[in-house]
Amino acid sequence: MDKQTLIDNLNGDLANELSAIIQYITYAAKATGPYRPQLAAFFLQEVTDEQEHALFLANKIVALGGEPTTQAAPVPPADTNRAMLQAILAAEIQAGKDYTQRAVEADEFGDKGLAVQLEDMVRDEMGHSEESERMLRDWPM
Repeated sequence: MDKQTLIDNLNGDLANELSAIIQYITYAAKATGPYRPQLAAFFLQEVTDEQEHALFLANKIVALGGEPTTQAAPVPPADTNRAMLQAILAAEIQAGKDYTQRAVEADEFGDKGLAVQLEDMVRDEMGHSEESERMLRDWPM
């Protein structure tokens, strides 16, 4: 694993974290119905974790000699509470996979500290996906 490829991949992860921040804020605003207060609160509480991930990634990219992206990945549109939860679930599962791969790449590059932090981020993303999945389990169609 060469440094530039690692930087590029971390920038892809950063774009996804920036997207997650926008996604959670937007979905909190768009939540409707009798569970709106709880759903909006759930979405907003996730923003802090995503901000921490984005900040870590940006700092690491700079430490490696790169330039952090300022462009977020596209946010999937969702018109219902269920669709929002499904989009969140898909994004969190993908983030877990991406960070698992990035941890392998960090190990190959020889940056154990980065690998450990990425593994912690996998844990965070899996916790988010499990919570979203549980909410969807009995969510009305």
